[in-house]
Amino acid sequence: QVQLVESGGGLVQAGGSLRLSCAASGRTFSSYAMAWFRQAPGKEEEFVARINWSGESSGYANSVKGRFTISRDNAQNTLYLQMNSLKPEDTAVYTCATTSKPWTSGRIVGEFDLWGQGTQVTVSS
Repeated sequence: QVQLVESGGGLVQAGGSLRLSCAASGRTFSSYAMAWFRQAPGKEEEFVARINWSGESSGYANSVKGRFTISRDNAQNTLYLQMNSLKPEDTAVYTCATTSKPWTSGRIVGEFDLWGQGTQVTVSS
């Protein structure tokens, strides 16, 4: 069974930066789109960023455009999210996910087959 493990979360002051990583371990699998979602207390999961299988196509929620950058390194089986200019409203549990299905939007929770456990990002004002 493949496992996704996030790391890099923590407490950061507003305006600071964090780089999240999502490493896949275990059995190899077919990975097409990967994405980051986040969930703040009392709220539903929110799409943050997506990337296709090759890393050549990416997309972002409007709230993070220009501040966050998603990337992937398939040779290292790792997904990244570089977060700059962090704001208190970015505070949430960030979770990575991947899908074995091709031609998905990469933005919808139900498209994804495998999820990590999440990593907490807290941005202080």
